[in-house]
Amino acid sequence: MRRFRRGRDLERSLTLLRVFLLASALICAGAGVALGSVLSRSVKSEALDAEKSALARYVDGVVQPTLVHGNRIDILRQQDAQLEEGVLRQRDIVTVKVWQADGVLAWTNKLSRSSRGRLVSNPNREEIDKRLGLDEELEKAIDTNAPVAALVGTGAKGEDAFERNDLGYRHLFEVYAPIEGATSTRPIGAYEIYADPRALDRLIGSRRTTLWLAVAGVLAALWALLALLVRGASHTLRRQNAELRTRTIELVESNRLLETSALEAVESLNATVDAKDPYTAGHSQRVQRIAVAIGEELGLEQERLDVLRFAGLFHDIGKIGVPDAILMKPDRLTKLEYEIVKHHPEDGARIVGRLRRLEAAVPAILHHHERWDGNGYPHRLSGEGIPLEAAIVGLADAVDAMTTDRPYSYARTLGEATEEVVRNRGTQFAPTVVDAFVALVERAPELFGTELLPA
Repeated sequence: MRRFRRGRDLERSLTLLRVFLLASALICAGAGVALGSVLSRSVKSEALDAEKSALARYVDGVVQPTLVHGNRIDILRQQDAQLEEGVLRQRDIVTVKVWQADGVLAWTNKLSRSSRGRLVSNPNREEIDKRLGLDEELEKAIDTNAPVAALVGTGAKGEDAFERNDLGYRHLFEVYAPIEGATSTRPIGAYEIYADPRALDRLIGSRRTTLWLAVAGVLAALWALLALLVRGASHTLRRQNAELRTRTIELVESNRLLETSALEAVESLNATVDAKDPYTAGHSQRVQRIAVAIGEELGLEQERLDVLRFAGLFHDIGKIGVPDAILMKPDRLTKLEYEIVKHHPEDGARIVGRLRRLEAAVPAILHHHERWDGNGYPHRLSGEGIPLEAAIVGLADAVDAMTTDRPYSYARTLGEATEEVVRNRGTQFAPTVVDAFVALVERAPELFGTELLPA
């Protein structure tokens, strides 16, 4: 019997190792995808920057000696053909435009290169010496004195439409580069360069393929090494089954505790707040129940109902920092004491905001004491500026406070509390939340722990 039990324990432990191996494979795959994506974007960005700089340098080297004279951009017509031949010698270049800083098109090549490599007439040639204005990218290149790049794709309009649509390109690489004068510290114009990105795309694709293969190879090697280690561990496990089984159980338990420890810590703090004052015992749970019910009445989706669950439960957790003497004071608070209490929404939001799982509930906790008329705290929000979840929690908090005994007041009936809520509709409470609450009271008063008695 004992041998059978040991064999069963061993099989369970080996199963855990197999699960671990599978999980590590998934983790490696996920890490590979994430790393590959980041590196791919980096490769693309670097390739585009390199191409941008290369095109700008090439065009500047060809055009500037002919076009730039001191601090002027001018061209002798007899040099037009020579300039165009030099520009189009770079086979990736489709069209080049030279702009003066005042928006005048100083020069563009007569012929443009189509997607099939043919040279066709460029209709933009008719706009030479006309003031057409500078688009945003050209102005940026001149203002920053640095090249700017963009991709012209689907939906191109105006001058971009000819370069992309009429010449048969799916997309083009467009570079805007400043033209520097001989002595001027500010660019005297800019180049607008359209280039065929297919060679660049192939280069980027090749580098991406190499990169993905390298990432996959490294992670596969790491996983294979891990598999060998797991295999060796399984042999050791057969010899030390009892000890390793205990460790495995402890490891599983540690993982479970790790996942829940943060939330449990917050729940413990919240329970401490409730325990401080016997009059408020169970207050957070009741506020949570009422808030979720109102949210359901309003037809909120599940994600927002989850926010109400957390916000309703933890809305007063910030009171952990309020002295007990103030929380349990049987008389009305002094102005100073009230100011201390008014800090609890912000303190609670800071506590809950440290947990990613509860981040969505932070606005509802922070603003649950705001009023519709703007006289609430801590930020005096008003009207629609108050998050709906905060308005719901605030009303639920007020209803439970009114219907339970407190040091400074006796509990009201549900009817009296409902009348008070309706009386403050549009001043303290959001109208839509009040309407949902009233409908809920009429249909299911038992939700509030009491029957709907007359006031």
